[in-house]
Amino acid sequence: MRAPVNYCQVCGHAMTDREAYGQVRRVCPACGYIHFDDPKVAAVTLVEHEGRVLLVRRAFNPQRGKWSLPGGYVDYGEHPAEAAAREVREETGLEVTITELLDVRGGPSPEGGATVVIQYAARVKNGTAHPADDASDILWLAPDDPLPELAFESTRRVLAAWRAR
Repeated sequence: MRAPVNYCQVCGHAMTDREAYGQVRRVCPACGYIHFDDPKVAAVTLVEHEGRVLLVRRAFNPQRGKWSLPGGYVDYGEHPAEAAAREVREETGLEVTITELLDVRGGPSPEGGATVVIQYAARVKNGTAHPADDASDILWLAPDDPLPELAFESTRRVLAAWRAR
């Protein structure tokens, strides 16, 4: 459950709950502004290089210390594929070329974080991988390697599909 919006972002008046567009929403009684809870969108990337996939250990919550694909939130106005490549660069120092849209998953996130996850495949263009930004470590995972403790169900699904190929 998300914290309620208590004050109107348009006029600053206290918000109230009211039926609007088919459900109870936060509404400003002074100016009529209706607050819609928008989804948080993340882009993640399956970076494959020499038969292995790149994972990063998360340095911060949600799921600190667990492993995931490089990824993060899409900024307002940013194309999700550009966000995916940016997140790889920020977290690992690698420049990648996005090669394929793998999947789009939506719904509540039991682990916390994004409610829409856009999954891409990529190949390394240049650079040497190293942990940076919000990654505390990196791991090149081979198809037969045991899985480390994974942070997100979306990572689990992408890796299962990759291993099945």
